[in-house]
Parts: sequence; C-alpha cells; structure tokens
Amino acid sequence: MKNCFVKAFSPSMRTSWWLLRIMLPISLAVNMMQFYGIIEWLAQYLNPLFQYLGLPGASAIAFLTAASVTTYAGLAVMASMELTMREATILAIMSLLCHALPLESAVVKKVGSNPWVMASLRILAAIVAAVYLNLVLPEMPGHFMAEPSSAEEMTLAVVLGQWVVASVRMSLMICGLIYGLMVLQRIMEKYGVMRRLTKPLRPLMRFFGLPENAAYLWVVGNVLGMSYGLAAMLDLEESGQITKEEANEVNYHLVMNHSMLEDTLVYAAVGVSALWILTTRMLFALVVVWGRRVLKNVNRLQDW
Repeated sequence: MKNCFVKAFSPSMRTSWWLLRIMLPISLAVNMMQFYGIIEWLAQYLNPLFQYLGLPGASAIAFLTAASVTTYAGLAVMASMELTMREATILAIMSLLCHALPLESAVVKKVGSNPWVMASLRILAAIVAAVYLNLVLPEMPGHFMAEPSSAEEMTLAVVLGQWVVASVRMSLMICGLIYGLMVLQRIMEKYGVMRRLTKPLRPLMRFFGLPENAAYLWVVGNVLGMSYGLAAMLDLEESGQITKEEANEVNYHLVMNHSMLEDTLVYAAVGVSALWILTTRMLFALVVVWGRRVLKNVNRLQDW
C-alpha cells in the first residue's frame, strides 16, 4: 500500500505541472479579454446566429466565456442575464458540449487525439444541439433569475488579485486530485479492482461503441472530467493497458459526454433540467462515436 502512495507522487506532479502550465496562462488571458471587453466585442459577430438558435444575441457572451474558460465562468455570465428557462436550458447544453476548448483541446492532444478535429466537432455539436433543442423543447414556465452585479469596482488590480487567489486554490486542488486519482488507480490495480470494474461495464461500453477495456477511463472521465481524467489516461497508456488509438476512441465519446455528475448537478441546482442535459449529451456522444465507426467501415469497404 505504501508503494502505491510513493510511486504515484512523481507522475502525478509531472501531469499537474503540465496541466497548470496550460491552464494558468489561458485563464489569465481570458480574464484580461473579459476586462478589456474583447469577448463582448467578439460576441457581437455571433448575435445573428444565436437569434436563429432560439437565444437572445447577448447570450453569445456567455457561450464564448464558457468555450474559452469553463462552464462555471459561462454560468456566472448567464446568471447576470434575463433568460427564460427554455433559453437557459439551450445555452447550458451548448456550454456543456463546448466548454474550456483551449485547455481540453490541449489535453486530448497529449493523449493522442487531433485537437483541431476535437474542437471543431464540439463547436459543431453545440450549434446542432441548439437547433435540435429549439425544435423539440416545450415552453418552460418561469425565468432563469439574474443575480445582481457585484458592487466592487473591477479595476485591473482587482482582476489580477482575484486571478492570483483563484489560481493558487486551483493549483492546490489539481495537484491533490491528480495525486489522489493516481494513488487510487494503483490500489485498484494492486487488488484487482480494475478487472472487476471492467467486466460488468463491458455491455455498456459496447453500447457506447467503445473498447471494452475503456471502462475505467469512462468512469474517471464522467466523475472527474477531461482534465483530471488525463492523468489516468496517460498512466494507462504508459503502462500498456490501453493504446493511443483506444484512448482516441474514448476521447470522441468524452468530448461530448464528460463530467456528467458534476456538470449536471451544478446546472440542476440553478433550475436547468437534468433530464435534458443527460439525454442530449448522451445522444450526441452516441451519434459521434457510432457515426465515426460507420464512416470508417464505409471507407474500408471502398478501399477493398
């Protein structure tokens, strides 16, 4: 048991350092873009598109924020807007399908996937999902209530100070989570839990169109998310338990359908329907993975 804690330390710190080198500059850059109004300026070019998606044009700001940083940042912007529950549901699912693109694209590249393909796929999925939801969502009573704006004057010094505090907290949390995850993974391997976990989930993996030995990655990706799941995926690749191609196949599912526990609870807590979140993300994950498999089989037949 002691060896599990000792051997997990070095790889977890390497992965945490790699992750933080990406996350911290990106978060600082986006904070500066928000402070200087660049994101709001970019959003005006998306206004015509968003009006066709059943959303007010200003909601483009919330979507761009979520796509640039995290769902939490996008949710903070949503909370300052006057939205109906129907509009909030569409915008929430768009943000969940297409959030933290710079960071999570770098993550999938690290484990062998094409970041440009993944990012383009997520942007397209967010737009298609909005069109789909605008067609099928019923009218929803009530409003997504706006929160009052902060009375604190947002000077550059305040923005930088908030970023430093948030970055320290985030760094400590990431190091702790990734180290804990790697310790847990080694303990599970030592006592054969991995094999026992994989077997009952094999039918579910087949249903999703994923490799049967991807069960652990699927669980980690849906409980902890893409960024933290990177640690587990890299560890399994380095130990030879999963190939880069198999990790790539799992990524096609996870870019549509990850952090299902946390993300769903966060948005459900502010009134967005958990049922619509879960079913829509699951549907798009199935379409993407099985659609890709069908295309690969068609290409093989054509080559033959």
